[in-house]
Amino acid sequence: MGNPIWHNIHSDFRLNGNAFHLEGLRDFAEQLASSSAHFEQSMGAFLKDWTSDAPTLTVQTSGSTGTPKTILLKKEHMLHSAQATGQYFGLLPKNSALLCLPCTGIAGKMMLVRSLVLGLSLDYVEPSSTPLSAQKKEYDFVAMVPLQVQNSLDQLNKVKKLIIGGAAVDTSLKEKLQDISVEAYETYGMTETITHIAVKRINGKPMDHFETLPNVSVAQDDRGCLIVHAPSISDEKVVTNDLVELISANKFRWLGRYDSIINSGGVKLVPEQIEEKLSSLIQSRFFVAGIPDETLGQKLVLFLEAESVDKDSLFHQMKQLPGLSTYEIPKRIYCLTSFAETKTKKIDRKKILEQLS
Repeated sequence: MGNPIWHNIHSDFRLNGNAFHLEGLRDFAEQLASSSAHFEQSMGAFLKDWTSDAPTLTVQTSGSTGTPKTILLKKEHMLHSAQATGQYFGLLPKNSALLCLPCTGIAGKMMLVRSLVLGLSLDYVEPSSTPLSAQKKEYDFVAMVPLQVQNSLDQLNKVKKLIIGGAAVDTSLKEKLQDISVEAYETYGMTETITHIAVKRINGKPMDHFETLPNVSVAQDDRGCLIVHAPSISDEKVVTNDLVELISANKFRWLGRYDSIINSGGVKLVPEQIEEKLSSLIQSRFFVAGIPDETLGQKLVLFLEAESVDKDSLFHQMKQLPGLSTYEIPKRIYCLTSFAETKTKKIDRKKILEQLS
């Protein structure tokens, strides 16, 4: 019996300029795992997992929309996901890529898998909010979270194709990307779907909807939530809690989270839609949520990552904001010096709300 397919390292694969055969990569994984740098330890741990004979590996969900949980993924499915990304974006052997996300999460892991499978020349750097600041090279393909993109706007000319995930891309950031040469795409996905299963171009020729990757189709359940059918990356259909407007079996618009809907005095409010409207007004990190209220059941409140803010002025600006209804104006504003974050650097809304109660 031959080696499992995930042991097939593309001959053009490079990691920080070095070529590897299977045994060499296993040795390097051991070196990384014993590094003093945490980001290298997590890289090493993943590469040890990937180069083992086991057909599956365990990963942890981010916990940004619920309690973090450990799930089992098939390596064969991860390989198929990498191939679908390569096909959609036209990635070729020897194309250059940058890993600037932690390998504790699925996004960082999959940048390694894509490089191994597609034969990319991958550089890795310690994850930071300014991943391009020390990079002299240009890259064909990079994945970042919105905060990294925001802090790298003056350096994105070093990147040809950029995928942005981990959180929604707000209106303000989309506007800033319009005059930059990079091809920027917002992604839709989760750990259960092995990162993105759909993308949308947000500059150049922007799209107002997500388009699925090859071999992926979508539908809706009776709640209006997205169902993902992707047999090459998941044995079962993935039923999400994401409210969508379905355009076709391959196109949809994301509206928000079903489980984050706020019922305020009988009016249903979708936080993500309100945040999209407020993003043109607020420059710092923020989010809206519902907290218990004796009269309304739940009342809408705004959390700002800031030392302080002129609340009267902000309330006045929100009342003047086109498209923001009276019901969508938060009843109260809370300022926090710094937001609690998940391990993958997403805002930990649940923890912040627990601290308030």
